[in-house]
Amino acid sequence: MFDIGMTEMLVVGVVALIVVGPKDLPVMFRRVGQFVGKAKGMAREFSSAMNDAADDTGVREMASGLNSSLKAATNPVGAAMDGVKDAASSLTNFETESDTKLSAERQENVKRIQASTARSAAERKAREAKEAMQKADELEASLQETLAAKDASAATPAAVKPAAAKKPAAKKPAAKKPAAKTTAAKKAPAKKKAAK
Repeated sequence: MFDIGMTEMLVVGVVALIVVGPKDLPVMFRRVGQFVGKAKGMAREFSSAMNDAADDTGVREMASGLNSSLKAATNPVGAAMDGVKDAASSLTNFETESDTKLSAERQENVKRIQASTARSAAERKAREAKEAMQKADELEASLQETLAAKDASAATPAAVKPAAAKKPAAKKPAAKKPAAKTTAAKKAPAKKKAAK
């Protein structure tokens, strides 16, 4: 309200302490508080009296109409959207006897459509199941034919072929290496080279 900071309040307090004195300072603050309280009460009474007078004369209704027209002037898109919303809500609440007759006919049509759709879906599923059974029977028959052909071909070659005798693997004799001679032979040329 008065935009008084802490430094200004401190300056006023110090001046009041010097001018009034420390003895009378609490009494003065109490009187100032009572005066401020009375002023606030009078302002509150005045404001409520003005609001009551405005209600009696219809100024508030005019002010709300003025506010809505100002809103429409400042935000035309928002005002247009409010008008559209009001029109849509009024259309959704509108119902007559012809609408109820049409809605009953529409409900019957919807039920018929749902029944025919369900019937066609059931027929399609039955047809698909029948086709799947036929494919399964065909696969089973072809599998049995291949197994029978495999059994027949496996039985015929086994009877015709004689059992072949296996030859044992030939073993090579292990060659013995003279260990002492090789190491001595390696050492001898080394000594000769050192002597030269």
